[in-house]
Amino acid sequence: MSSLRVTKVLNNNVIIADHPTYKEVVVIGKGIGFNHKTYDHLSAASVEKMFILTNQQEQEQYKQLIPQVAEKVIEVVNEGIIYINKNCHAPLNEHIHIALTDHISFAIKRHEQGIKFTNPFLFETKEMYPMEYQLAEYVVDLIRTKLSVDLEQDEVGFVALHIHSALTDQHITEVKKHSELVVRLVDLIEERLDYHIPRHSLDYSRLLTHLRFALERIRRGETDLEISSLDKLLHDQYPELYSLAWKLTKVMEQSLHKPVYPSEVSYLTIHLQRLAEKKDNHED
Repeated sequence: MSSLRVTKVLNNNVIIADHPTYKEVVVIGKGIGFNHKTYDHLSAASVEKMFILTNQQEQEQYKQLIPQVAEKVIEVVNEGIIYINKNCHAPLNEHIHIALTDHISFAIKRHEQGIKFTNPFLFETKEMYPMEYQLAEYVVDLIRTKLSVDLEQDEVGFVALHIHSALTDQHITEVKKHSELVVRLVDLIEERLDYHIPRHSLDYSRLLTHLRFALERIRRGETDLEISSLDKLLHDQYPELYSLAWKLTKVMEQSLHKPVYPSEVSYLTIHLQRLAEKKDNHED
């Protein structure tokens, strides 16, 4: 670490440095850029966080982004990312430094201009990604405390999706696409069953969890071509629900452009049967 050498000062808290092994790295530390210039050497004690943007395009994006963002915002976002790193179960894709800094900077500007964005997937995000949601709450509270900017609750959901994106190595657009797909699948289920599933019920939470893991299995390319005896039993005993489950898997395939293994239809049919029973009990 002592052999780091400054190549460019982006602001008082962020510099680009030359690393003997990783070449160009981004180094973050409170006041680390102050009084430093090109070719200066850095002491290890001044470095709070170092990350590598191996993608040349991302390097350029970060260099262009940082001068456009208030230093206090960068400082708070970096503090939030360090907290996320310490409290999550997997390493973060370092693109989060670009994506989250850019998103929060823009969210603060919208807030200052009185522009509100409604998050249509807020409840689903909280249910599907509870850990990411808790971490996002911390980040939004950090912004409230240190920047005196009280972002809307909807913003917690957006930040949670960025955290999930970094944890799963998915681009944020893919994560949002999955959220949209889950909502679409739920709409199809409610329409076919003619039943509005109570949003705070255990059944809704279970359904979202199942759909989330189904999409994760599909994304990872898991395959299971075996048709079990349970599959035939469900097909014969609950033909309408089985047909709906089959339709849902076709929607997943079309949206994700990946195959869904046949036993997924059986798992979905079981969930749908539970919901159908709840509907009948509710009507009784």
